[in-house]
Amino acid sequence: MDPVIYLKDIRKSYFLGRNELPVLKGLNLEINTNEYVALMGPSGSGKSTLMNILGCLDTPTAGNYILNGQDVSKMEDNELADVRNKEIGFVFQQFNLMPRLSALENVGIPLIYAGVSKKERWERAMEMLVKVGLQDRADHKPNELSGGQCQRVAIARALINDPAIILADEPTGNLDSKTSEEIMEMFAKIHSSGNTVVLVTHEEDIAEHAGRIVRLRDGVIESDRVNERVRVAGDVG
Repeated sequence: MDPVIYLKDIRKSYFLGRNELPVLKGLNLEINTNEYVALMGPSGSGKSTLMNILGCLDTPTAGNYILNGQDVSKMEDNELADVRNKEIGFVFQQFNLMPRLSALENVGIPLIYAGVSKKERWERAMEMLVKVGLQDRADHKPNELSGGQCQRVAIARALINDPAIILADEPTGNLDSKTSEEIMEMFAKIHSSGNTVVLVTHEEDIAEHAGRIVRLRDGVIESDRVNERVRVAGDVG
């Protein structure tokens, strides 16, 4: 089976005048369909840069990124935007919901860009709200929802296009510990239903929910290990 994410010798540099600042230094990574991977690393390790490349928000300076069979590493911005909308579901620490829209409208936003009719948008958005247990909050705006409910809306929005990967950037960073656990249980359900999940976090206890933990340091992969605790728990279950 071909990996859903294939990175070969990925390099990313930023330039300050004539000075080159290398951030990713020849990184290789494969992630298979239905893997649950946590990306970790200290500040300055390159994990945010890597996340931006994985999410097609940025392109590498050199190397190849094959996402779901497409080489996206040399694409123009408009092509990348199309790939993002079809292939990637984003979940951010700040939720990134539109404040004037209802939960239902927020969930349906990606379908507007996909050219889906209003009737079908509402139906599919409601299906997703049911999936995250928020159908009774469909008409509520973000300021009428708790932090955990806002993140559930964001997760429903991320799932609506049936993307190749769910990319979650510090998804529990703004939540208390009890709500964080609820959100991580939701990611476990998403993963068990067949989705590929890539989680970016600096919190060890959050990373421990993933089946594989990849650590970055100084722009390269320092370690890449299977999380036996999750695998054994899954085998028992």
